[in-house]
Amino acid sequence: MNATPTIAAPAVTEALIVGADRLGNIPEVLQQFGIRIAAHVSGRDSSHQRRSVASLPVGVGIVILFTDFLGHNVMQGFRDAASRAGVGFVCCRRSVCALQQALGRRATQGKCDACKICPEKSSNRRRR
Repeated sequence: MNATPTIAAPAVTEALIVGADRLGNIPEVLQQFGIRIAAHVSGRDSSHQRRSVASLPVGVGIVILFTDFLGHNVMQGFRDAASRAGVGFVCCRRSVCALQQALGRRATQGKCDACKICPEKSSNRRRR
């Protein structure tokens, strides 16, 4: 008997998107990175602006904050909630390019720490 090997589907990360009224092409970009939208919050609700966020939705593996649509208090509340839950977060503008760059940096961050000579790290040092 020939057993056909089964290929495991890549793990999908659930994301909480905070900011922006409409997402446009953002879901397609997230799909390229293996991310699915679990929930989307515009951040305009007054309850998000007055108090801290109690908790994130169950199963969320990443929080994506669109900074050009959020006030500082809203952003800080969701960042704190992500930190308490041990969930990573990405902050960027709501554009396809900015999101791709932010997610790309996040994906290579663990790999980049092993590099001894990294032009990205040396250029960051010069800017500081």
